[in-house]
Order: sequence, then structure tokens, then C-alpha cells
Amino acid sequence: MATWKKLSLLLSIIPLLLLLAYGFKTNPREVPSPLVGRQAPPFALSMFDGSSKSLEALRGKPVVLNFWASWCFPACYEEAPHLEAAWQIYRDQGVTVIGVDIQDRDTDAKAFIERHKLSFPNGPDLQGKITIDYGVYGVPETFFIRKDGTIHYKHVGALDAKLLKAKIEEML
Repeated sequence: MATWKKLSLLLSIIPLLLLLAYGFKTNPREVPSPLVGRQAPPFALSMFDGSSKSLEALRGKPVVLNFWASWCFPACYEEAPHLEAAWQIYRDQGVTVIGVDIQDRDTDAKAFIERHKLSFPNGPDLQGKITIDYGVYGVPETFFIRKDGTIHYKHVGALDAKLLKAKIEEML
């Protein structure tokens, strides 16, 4: 009887181990987001400068929503200048770039913003709700949200200028 229980336990663990092996082997950049093509989850975020932003208030404008952290090196450091450049180029066309700082200390996040001279709105996701709602599992991750509030594209990893330009112009 004990042998039968041990065998049953072993057989029940094998599918879990296979699933874990598959998950560790899969490149997260290749996993399609179920959010693409759907309405972006609503959010309200208090910014480091004391202002606030909500997705609802940005309806009718394309939004680049970037999740980052100061400890995310080198990817977040590589993409920060590209995000700032995109903000400077496209803000007059109604595009909004928003940075969501996750799992970070305020002083480190503010130092990151200062170091990269980021002028687009950035705020901490203190409770992690936005991060969870968007299914973010690492940084950096960026969501391109159309004027109608649907998610156009999700990018995992550091953005470059070419990709940023292409995805923003697809939304204009």
C-alpha cells in the first residue's frame, strides 16, 4: 500500500517538473501577452514630482508605459535615453511616456531619473497593483497603448530608438 502511495506521489510530481522545465527553457520575450489587443488595465499613479496621472485622463492619446527600476542594469540604463528622446520628439504629437518604477527605493529611483535627466512623468508603483494588472514579471517591460485604450504592443527587455519610433508611429 505504501509503495502505491509513493508511486502516485511520484506520478503527480512529474507533470509539475515538466511544466517547470518548460518554463525555465522558454524565453520570456517570446511569450505572447494576452493583453495585446485588449483594453489596457486602468491605473492612477502618483508621480515623483507630486503630480498624478491616470490612464483614463490620457484617453485619446497614445501612451508608452514603461516599467523600470534603478537596480535594473544594464537594460533600464540602456533604454532610458531612448525613452527620453522619444518623449522629446513625440510629446507635441500627443504621445505620453510614463515610467512606472517598481520594487525600488525612492532615493535610488530619483537618482536614476536625475542621472538620465528624464523629464517624462515617472512614479512608483508602491503597492505593485499596476505591475500585477499588466502582468509584468521583470524589468524593463513596455506597453504601447493606442488612443482608444487598447494595448497595441508589449516589449520585454531594453527598447532601442528604432523600435520605439516604429511602435509610436504605428499608434499615431
